[in-house]
Amino acid sequence: MPKRVGILTGGGDAPGLNAVIRAAALTATRVYGWEMMGVLEGFDGLYHGLPLIPLTEQNVRELLARGGTVLGAANRGSPFAHPVPLPDGTIRYDDVSHVAISRMKDMGLDALIVAGGDGTMAIAQKLVEMGARIVGVPKTIDNDLSLTDVTFGFETAINTATEALDRLQTTAESHHRVMVLEVMGRDAGWIALHAGVAGAADAILIPEIPFDIQIVCQKIQQIQLSGRHHSLIVVAEGAAPMGGKQSYTRRETGVRLGGMGHLVGELLAECAAAEVRVTVLGHVQRGGQPTPYDRWLATRFGSAVVHLVAQEKWGQMIALQGTRMVDVPMKAAMRLKRVDPAGETVRMARDLGIVFG
Repeated sequence: MPKRVGILTGGGDAPGLNAVIRAAALTATRVYGWEMMGVLEGFDGLYHGLPLIPLTEQNVRELLARGGTVLGAANRGSPFAHPVPLPDGTIRYDDVSHVAISRMKDMGLDALIVAGGDGTMAIAQKLVEMGARIVGVPKTIDNDLSLTDVTFGFETAINTATEALDRLQTTAESHHRVMVLEVMGRDAGWIALHAGVAGAADAILIPEIPFDIQIVCQKIQQIQLSGRHHSLIVVAEGAAPMGGKQSYTRRETGVRLGGMGHLVGELLAECAAAEVRVTVLGHVQRGGQPTPYDRWLATRFGSAVVHLVAQEKWGQMIALQGTRMVDVPMKAAMRLKRVDPAGETVRMARDLGIVFG
């Protein structure tokens, strides 16, 4: 049975990661008497052999309500595609996965817990196939991992987006404006859908349903004819028009998804007899303290995954199905979970008068 276990956080941060770290450390030390060690900066830290951080009862005590991750994360770090700058300014990507596995041995880690989304799970699965002893915890505010009903951080992101809609509602009403709110959601529109319904949006645009801007314009015009002179539109960053593509912006760090909210705003301004304002919520959705539910869920994940280590179920990920904690194969769990355009939640939203373009 393992004696020294590491934990790392991969991908973007999510509210509740520190609660996972705390629960895993407390369960490992109190139940099994193991030594729990934190790996800094995700898989990059593992490859570079950064010093491990002992996770004791004393130094994890205050982590439950803290946002972010005290271990840091590298959302582009993969030992299977490690960037190596070349003299001519280009970058070569090397497979250094064997080094990452060697580092685990050098650090004396008998097992590794990884908390992350589909990319992190894909990396972990490949390392397991090479012989690494790894188990997983699902982490994504987008709630787009398969085989788990929900991921921690999702509810906090919904709360943040819904609060933004509530605030936009009052200013939209005061100035008779159409307010467009862009939220996260590259390939799945869970945040937009849930926040849009909770925040009484008039239209919700998500990646799973290509939109026709004329349908949104008609909705706004109908609202105006009814005597209401303000509207709320929620746009997932990965939404795209019929026959069109997702919107990308060029930055110093490369080309990034984004800008669909502003594009929708420009299109609506052309057809709606009202002023249009666009708000991009961005990384505000990742920040801040996790909600009580996310603290509860993250704590359940963190404790349950330690028992998975004790059972030596390498390549498995802890998941929530119904009210039960179960373990599922990482390989299957990392498949993308998308909103079903014909599903009950979309049908319910349409019943309420919300359009999806």
